[in-house]
Amino acid sequence: MRVFYNLLIYLLHIPVAIYWFVRALINRSYRDRIGQRFGIGYPQLEKCIWIHAVSVGEVQAAVPLVRAIQKRFPNHHTLITTVTPTGAARVAANFGNSVSHCYIPFEMPLAVDRFFASVKPELALIMETEIWPNLYQGCGLREIPLVLVSARISPKSVDKYRKLLPLFRETLSHGIIIAAQSEADAERFRSLGASPVRTWVTGNIKFDIELPDDLVDRGKAFRQRYLGERPIWVAASTHDQEEQQVLAAHRRLLERYPDLLLVLVPRHPERFGVVADLIDKQGFERVSRTEDRPCEPTTTVFLGDTMGEVPMFYAASDIAFVGGSLVPIGGHNLLEPAALGLPLVSGPHVYNAQEISDMFIDLGACHIVDDADALAAAVTELLEDPAAAAEQGGRGRAIVQQNRGALARLLTLLEPLIGAKQEA
Repeated sequence: MRVFYNLLIYLLHIPVAIYWFVRALINRSYRDRIGQRFGIGYPQLEKCIWIHAVSVGEVQAAVPLVRAIQKRFPNHHTLITTVTPTGAARVAANFGNSVSHCYIPFEMPLAVDRFFASVKPELALIMETEIWPNLYQGCGLREIPLVLVSARISPKSVDKYRKLLPLFRETLSHGIIIAAQSEADAERFRSLGASPVRTWVTGNIKFDIELPDDLVDRGKAFRQRYLGERPIWVAASTHDQEEQQVLAAHRRLLERYPDLLLVLVPRHPERFGVVADLIDKQGFERVSRTEDRPCEPTTTVFLGDTMGEVPMFYAASDIAFVGGSLVPIGGHNLLEPAALGLPLVSGPHVYNAQEISDMFIDLGACHIVDDADALAAAVTELLEDPAAAAEQGGRGRAIVQQNRGALARLLTLLEPLIGAKQEA
């Protein structure tokens, strides 16, 4: 099975390379250290702890983990790998020069070997569930402890993995430790061949979210300077075909609340210009964050066209719609606005964090809507009854507080792994 897998990887190498270079021509950020994708140009590191976080969401979830590791194991350097340039940007913004960063190699055996020859990790931590047979085998052959952090597998994914069960059973047999989000996730991993004695339920470290102490104050100051004293709702991490629905909902809302302001924040920076054009063509009065000027009384949409400011936009708003959910992307992080006590609205496509979403829905901490009309109705309901909106936001904040602790359980699991290396 592995021979067939690697043959397929090499056959796909050429179209993947062509796709990546074309994407780099369109989006300059994808030119950044492009050789690392193919096994060239990694940093030379010894005695490092390697954390892999695919993109922005995983990097943000890893922030408390990285800081805890830096504090607890100061003699070990930290390497963070990402797939996307936006993830790399968040690494730089969060950690500066206190960590190293590189892009994870494609799944070609030669590129994987060169990666391990350069960085030589003593411990590997993979955020959530990125299952890469060659990378995992590389850890196993080099006796590098590998931990899947906040690991999860959806029931739908289990069926897909079972079609390649021999490969995944072998992949999960290299001494991998599963730190699962829930008992259901742990059982799915066991059914795919994970060792029962190495599969633990630690919870989801996303609940251990760290917000800056001054975030609320910065949000208030930003609101006062740029947005004004008016009702504000934010639609964050939105995608193509989703902004259209958000703007349609906003148009309906303006009929009832003419002073309502929408803060619209696309997920990907390469789409900022496209979304700005969309707003203008639909006749909304727009101010963009990069213009660095306050909204006028006639402004109806504020475009968040910068990176790293979503938490501040949340802190400056009254109601939060979390994107990637009205279109089949799988939804983005509900916990950040929930930790601020904002009432939440989401679309139905939340399979990236289904159990978290179900928890919020079951406890009445989130409205689920299917389209622009339902979105407008949900925001209207929250605007009409501020007391009920505040109560809903309080339930969300309580969910975050009550589910903290996964990070402490995970660090307890990691301690002997790193300690064993130190003793050796």
